[in-house]
Amino acid sequence: MPKSDQGVFDGRYSIIPRTLIFVLRGDEVLMIKGAPSKRLWANLYNGIGGHIDRGEDALSAARRELYEETGLKDVPLVLAGTVMIDAGGQKGIGLFVFRGEYTQGSLRPSPEGQLEWVPSGALSNYPLVEDLSVLLPRILQMKPGDPPFSALYFYDERDQLQIVFGA
Repeated sequence: MPKSDQGVFDGRYSIIPRTLIFVLRGDEVLMIKGAPSKRLWANLYNGIGGHIDRGEDALSAARRELYEETGLKDVPLVLAGTVMIDAGGQKGIGLFVFRGEYTQGSLRPSPEGQLEWVPSGALSNYPLVEDLSVLLPRILQMKPGDPPFSALYFYDERDQLQIVFGA
């Protein structure tokens, strides 16, 4: 199929691709507390991640983001799920969520925020990015070989985030 047949044209719904990574170390999750100067998620805890650049596949982008933000290189990552985020209008976010098991390596400081190993049982005591209270339990309960989840985020008439997981 030639690229002209891909159906890409202005006015068609499109997504901005991003990655989100959760690295586990025993009963702990590697989180980043957003720097106070960040426009989004300042002082909130989130997974590691960022945009997928042109020419990158999702896994390569996740590995790059993990290295850039933590200094970790050899974390085996698996796709945990995908999230389509409908923010209204003609553009949304396509989020590729990865999970990895920490094996070795030293963390290095990140300009994105402060890295911290957070006990999974204490996550509710931390100021998390809004969706993580729903998303993280699903990721933490996954077993090797489980299929990736699929989810849709959208905003209701009161501008409240709604989260729906596929069957």
